[in-house]
Parts: sequence; C-alpha cells; structure tokens
Amino acid sequence: QAQLVESGGRLVQTGDSLRLSCVRSGGGISGRGMAWFRQAPGQEREFVAAISTSGKDTEIDDSVKGRFTISRDNAKNTLYLQMNNLKPEDSAIYYCASRPGYYGPDEIDYDDWGKGTLVTVSS
Repeated sequence: QAQLVESGGRLVQTGDSLRLSCVRSGGGISGRGMAWFRQAPGQEREFVAAISTSGKDTEIDDSVKGRFTISRDNAKNTLYLQMNNLKPEDSAIYYCASRPGYYGPDEIDYDDWGKGTLVTVSS
C-alpha cells in the first residue's frame, strides 16, 4: 500500500526559507498529479500548489504566488515545496496529496494523502 510521507516542517523566523518534501513510498508518483494543501489551527484546509504529472505545469495559489515553488522528481518519487520569505500567516500543517493524472486545487479530487508536517513561522 502506497503512503505519502511529508517532511521538512519546523519552526522558522519571518523571512526565512524552508523546503518541504513528500515521498510516496510503496508506489511511485509517475503518472500522478500532486499537490500541497495546508491547514492552520481553527481553519479549513486550503490549496497551496499543484503540479502536473510531468512537472511542466503548475498552479499556485495567489496567497503564496511569487514566494512558493512546487516541483517534483519522479525518479525519486518525491514532491517538493520550496517556501521563501515565510510569513506568520504561512504557519500550518502542510499536507501532500496525489491522484492519477489530474492536478488542480480541488481537494475532493485527491485520493491519496499524507499525515502532514508542521510549519511554524514566528514573527
């Protein structure tokens, strides 16, 4: 059974950079659309970024556009989220998700989720 496992979350300062990783163990990510979502305390989970199966196309939420970059390495079965110029409002649990083929902002379409990694940005 394939599992998504996120890593890289930690406590950082405002303005710092951080790279999150998500490995799909027990199965590859080739042919699967991949995405990052996040959920802050007391808030609903929200879309952050998504990437096509090839990695050539991405969709980034306006709230992080220009600061966050999503990428993937199919050979390593790994999805990345590079986060620059972090702000306190970026504090959340970050989840990766995948599904065959499709990529996009609608979480209901994803059938495979990790347990999340916590990012805390102090002011």
